[in-house]
Amino acid sequence: MNGRKRHIVVDTLGLLLTVMVTAASVTDRDAGQTLLARLSERHWRVTRVWADGGYTGRLVDFARGVLRVALTVVNAATTPAASPCCRRGGWWSARSRG
Repeated sequence: MNGRKRHIVVDTLGLLLTVMVTAASVTDRDAGQTLLARLSERHWRVTRVWADGGYTGRLVDFARGVLRVALTVVNAATTPAASPCCRRGGWWSARSRG
């Protein structure tokens, strides 16, 4: 697959926290591990992250077990409030501790 993917993490106000660009052939789950690790290094207070459906599987376990971050995968079809963000793809939202 040709092209690029942009993986972006924003806070609940929409401010950029972490950005990563990968080849289109890289899966969201693989890129997600690196993205979450970078997020945790720079923004250690983040405890909860919402992501679209491409970031599932072992990434959820990695986030919880290794990084101590609760990763919730949001389905745009069943969560109307989240659908505008998730339709863009690769969109994450994070909330910090206290």
